[in-house]
Amino acid sequence: MIDALASIMLWLKAFHIMSFIAWMAGLFYLPRLFVYHCQVAPGTAESERFKVMEYKLLRFIMMPAMISTFLFGGLLSAVPGLVDWHSGWWITKLACVLAMAGFNGACGRWRRDFANDRNTRPERFYRMANEVPTVLMMIIVIMVVVRPF
Repeated sequence: MIDALASIMLWLKAFHIMSFIAWMAGLFYLPRLFVYHCQVAPGTAESERFKVMEYKLLRFIMMPAMISTFLFGGLLSAVPGLVDWHSGWWITKLACVLAMAGFNGACGRWRRDFANDRNTRPERFYRMANEVPTVLMMIIVIMVVVRPF
């Protein structure tokens, strides 16, 4: 099994990167939709349109992309010699990826609040929340490419 993984490592890496890009696109866009959703009155046609857009983005793009990111990343980590399990970069990257999954979960809760017309957070909250995946992504990329520790 390990030899088979090593022989397809570049394919795993390519699919891991594509999955991560798709997941990040959703994490960048969903909070932006929340910002726009705050600007319309609940119950309006615009609000209902945002609800559909938010649901489809989370359910059909973000969740499959997150799952495939974890799947391909897990398979990559099983390739012998690819990860030094005692390195600080690996722990930091994993912590940031788990934080990103937590942020994804928070987006799901916020989407449900909008879906039930119970959002109590201001537009500014979502503008600031929109920066969280950017910071996490920057740390993740630096950990993988530079491996500073």
